[in-house]
Amino acid sequence: MPKKRHQNKYSKPQSTAPALLSSSAASRNDSRQDDPSQSRGVNELLAGLRRAGLSGSRHQTPDVVQPTVPPAIRQILQIPETPPPRPRRPLRLGPGGARLPAGPAPPRSWLSRPERALESAVRRSAAGPDGDGERDWVRKPLPGVHLPSRGSLVDLVLRRFARDWRWQRSYCRYHLYGLPTHLRVALIVYLGTYTEEGVSLRDLRAVLLPPRDAPEYRDDPALAPSVMNETFTYLDLSGSVGRSLKLRELSDLLFPPEAEPVDAQESWDAPENTSPDIPRPLLPNLTHLSLALDPGSPHAVSWRQLLAFAAHLPGLTHLSLAFWPEPTLTPNATLATVVSPQTGRSLQYGGTGPYSHSLDDDWAEAVLILRRLSRRLYGLEYLDLTGCGAWFPALWATAGEEGDESVDWAGAWGKITTLVLHPGYRFVEEHGKGGDDEGDELVRFWGLLSAARRVEGHIRAQRAGKGRFITVETYKPPGKS
Repeated sequence: MPKKRHQNKYSKPQSTAPALLSSSAASRNDSRQDDPSQSRGVNELLAGLRRAGLSGSRHQTPDVVQPTVPPAIRQILQIPETPPPRPRRPLRLGPGGARLPAGPAPPRSWLSRPERALESAVRRSAAGPDGDGERDWVRKPLPGVHLPSRGSLVDLVLRRFARDWRWQRSYCRYHLYGLPTHLRVALIVYLGTYTEEGVSLRDLRAVLLPPRDAPEYRDDPALAPSVMNETFTYLDLSGSVGRSLKLRELSDLLFPPEAEPVDAQESWDAPENTSPDIPRPLLPNLTHLSLALDPGSPHAVSWRQLLAFAAHLPGLTHLSLAFWPEPTLTPNATLATVVSPQTGRSLQYGGTGPYSHSLDDDWAEAVLILRRLSRRLYGLEYLDLTGCGAWFPALWATAGEEGDESVDWAGAWGKITTLVLHPGYRFVEEHGKGGDDEGDELVRFWGLLSAARRVEGHIRAQRAGKGRFITVETYKPPGKS
């Protein structure tokens, strides 16, 4: 019988290489013989790259670090000198000399911080007479403040931070005190702008004081509040004073009361290191302060407290008293009278009566208060009295028996170069019915503008070229320069 042939399922590999591989291997061997550089090892190739990099450019650092050798051996072996290391990037310093975080510089859009970036955010509108008019209550920040531009990343973060402030104040209480000064300044501005209650005493403590349960701040004198707040020169409390913050509370916070005096006998026996230190101001270099009131909400402010508070601020250069009421020490005694025990006649109780300005043209009390304020704030260069048109005449009026007392614009307030006397709103002339009330309001509005110009002429005449040049800013009607 014929034998059955079984076909192998798996074939055995060839013992010899294919002709294609043999030909390629032969070509590589031929090329290696032709080019001696390809026959060198890896170490030889790296050494050649180092020498080529050093000879090509001596100012660039090679990719591979080469170990250094003594100068004598370098001369014997003819090794080129090692190039110097690349210079380090200079430190980026922010406002006040604070060191900025590491990383690339921020974009230019983040650094553009116009002074009037928040005007649209703090503008308040109210109905005019008969509900047909329009008034825009404008509150602009003091010049010299650096605020983030509207729509930037910092602006968005601070707005969100202010809206969630109650939660952020508790959650970030250990980090608020360590923020850079310009961020804390902007944070206080945003709290007064985007919160309904404004800035309170608790908010200021959270931003300006370290947490009480952090002992590292108490033990290190370099982290004391007066040292950490040395670059804090701007404090904007617009819309908060008289509503959520009192001037007396603010004065006690910024200027802590002195310690009680120690008995003389006890002071002799006590060691020198236990003597009480004189408390430093919380903001020792404060120069810009805004105490502007919110005309749309009730407020309770006192000129008596302002005079006491101003005694601690001789270095203040910029102040805003926008929408403050008429200067008087007895605001609740305008209609009060007393009976004289000698004559039996009824006399006016306060310094200003109901007809002192309208009939008698008497501004004596307001002039005396402003004179006292000018003696305490003799370093002012910028004064904002927006919305104070009711007592603009007190800025040029005289007082005293001989009429020789007035606001000293050439002496105590001789450094003021900018005086803002804006009416506080923009009256729209063509807005409706054109009734009698509209005409009276228009006459009053133009009267405020003429009063501002009269103040400017009075100050220039009083200085008579001896003081600084004064500029009075007020509302400019459209079409007039």
